[in-house]
Amino acid sequence: MRVLVTGFEPFGGATVNESWEAVRLVADAWGAAGGDHELVTARLPVTFAGAALAVRRLLVEHEPEVVVSVGLAAGTGTVRLERVAINVADARIADNDGRRPIDEPVVVGGPAAYLTSLPIKAALRAVEELGVPVGVSNSAGTYVCNATFYALAHAVVGRPVRVGFVHVPSGDVVPPATAARALSAVVRTAVRHQVAGTGDLLVAAGAEH
Repeated sequence: MRVLVTGFEPFGGATVNESWEAVRLVADAWGAAGGDHELVTARLPVTFAGAALAVRRLLVEHEPEVVVSVGLAAGTGTVRLERVAINVADARIADNDGRRPIDEPVVVGGPAAYLTSLPIKAALRAVEELGVPVGVSNSAGTYVCNATFYALAHAVVGRPVRVGFVHVPSGDVVPPATAARALSAVVRTAVRHQVAGTGDLLVAAGAEH
């Protein structure tokens, strides 16, 4: 099985994006940990157009069966397993191309939202067992992360490919090495479920607000 994991380049004046640092560390440890499946990684541009184009090309080039895209959620204290991508691009700040869409669809004519096809409840349990702070999130925002998640989900409609999105905190809150351990657990959980053809765990992980 081939697995695709993506992170992002720096944005907003930063010199590092912890999402890519975590992805690189997962890749470094993948073979050493005895991974039986091929892992492909890619760093995406923080641009609405470029990220969507890149993931579509990666899907065609590598034909992965599991895709986990990873982004940075500065200001949060937990690894966030995103449940839903919405068809809205509404940028508080410009992307790295200087583009700042407001209330635009990610895909014209696309559905309002897509739910992740990753087993996020099983992944939640796997990360909790590592002692890493983690939760299920019901909003991936309206910036490039959400747009990338939506573009991925839209591109694989009708295909047996599991796709989803994970947000990691900034490095001063959760070090990239710790985020990488959590991310590896998410990826391996998704692979196991894909191989076995099993659904997600039925456990509560909702929120009241």
